[in-house]
Amino acid sequence: MVFSAALSAFVLALPLLSVNAARTKRALCPDGKNTAVNKACCALFPVVDDIVDNLFTNECGDSAHGALRLVFHDAIGISPTAGGGGADGSIATFNATELTFPANLGIDDVLDDLGPFILKHANTVTPGDFIQLAGAVSLVQCPGAPRIPFFMGRALPKAASPPNLVPQPTDDITTILERFGSVGFSPAEVVAVVGGSHSVAGADDVVPNFQGIPFDQTPSQFDTQIFVDVLLHGTNFTDGGGPQSGESETAIAGTVRLQSDGLLARDPRTACTWQSFVNEQSKMAAAFGAGVLKLSFLGQNERELTDCSEVIPAAKPANFGPATFPPTKSIRDIDLSCDEAKFPDLRTEPGPAVTIAPIPQAVDSSGDDS
Repeated sequence: MVFSAALSAFVLALPLLSVNAARTKRALCPDGKNTAVNKACCALFPVVDDIVDNLFTNECGDSAHGALRLVFHDAIGISPTAGGGGADGSIATFNATELTFPANLGIDDVLDDLGPFILKHANTVTPGDFIQLAGAVSLVQCPGAPRIPFFMGRALPKAASPPNLVPQPTDDITTILERFGSVGFSPAEVVAVVGGSHSVAGADDVVPNFQGIPFDQTPSQFDTQIFVDVLLHGTNFTDGGGPQSGESETAIAGTVRLQSDGLLARDPRTACTWQSFVNEQSKMAAAFGAGVLKLSFLGQNERELTDCSEVIPAAKPANFGPATFPPTKSIRDIDLSCDEAKFPDLRTEPGPAVTIAPIPQAVDSSGDDS
C-alpha cells in the first residue's frame, strides 16, 4: 500500500481550518466565478473540481464507488459502549490500526486511491471532512443518485476506531440491525443505506481473484435494480464453485451476492422495506440520501459544523428506465418475502441470459491497479 505510511504522521500535525464563522450574505469567492453564503466554503470549490476531474474523472466508476464505501466504513466506527469518533477520518489517519480489522478488507486500495488527494488538500479540509466531501461528490457522478448536503468542520481524529464495529457480510440480520440500532438507525434506514450503496458498488475481496464484481446489473447507475436482483432465486456462485465467506448464490452471471444482502431482502423485519424500493426511484434516493447524511453526523455536533452543501455539483438525472427482470427471468424466479404488498409488475429483458462485465479498476498514484 503506497499511501498509508505517509498519512498518519502528516495529518496529526496539521492546524484545523476554522469554519465556525457566522453566516453572511452570499459573497464572491476569490476565484471570481463561485459565490458562497459562508466564505469558508469558497476554499472547497477547487477541492471539488480536483476530485471530479482527477479522482473520479467525471465517472460513476471504481474510484467513486470506493469513496462512497469509505464514508460508511469511517462513520460507523462509533459505539455508545466501545467509543470511537464516528465520521472523523480516523480510518485514514490511523489506517495502520483500522486496516487490520477484517471488515475493512480492501479499504487499503480505496485509501491508496483517495489518499494522495487527502494529503494534497490537507490544509483546506481535515480527513473527516474530505471523506464526507468525496462521498457526496461521488454520488453526483452516478445518474439517479441524490445530491446530499455536506457540512464542514470536523476536528482531526484523536484515535483509531475500536475493532468490530463495521458490519460484515457474514453477520446475521440481528447482529446487523443491533449494530446500526446502537447508533440510531432503524431497520428501514439500514435497508436504504445498504441497498442504495450496493446499487453503485462491486466486490474486490469477496471472491478470490475476482475484482470489481458488481452487486447488480447496473453498477454505474443509482437505481432500484439491486432490489430486484437480490430477490431472484440464487442459482450459482460467482466463481462457479462453492461459496466464499460472506457469499450467497447469485442469479445473474458476473455478479456477486453478499450473504447479508440476501438476508436483508428476505428477513421479516426488513423484507417489505426492501421490496418497497423496487421501481420507486425517488423514494429510494430520498431514503438513501437521508441515511448517508445521518451517517455523516455520527460523532459530530451538527450545530458546530458549517453548511457548505452549495459546493456539491448538481446531481445527474436518471437516464434509465424502470427496473426489469434480466433475460430468462420472471416473477416466478423471485423469492417473495413480503406478504403485505404485491411485487411490482416488471418487464423481462429480451434475449439469452447475460453475463455482467466487471467494473474497470482504478489506477492509483503509483500506477498500479488499486
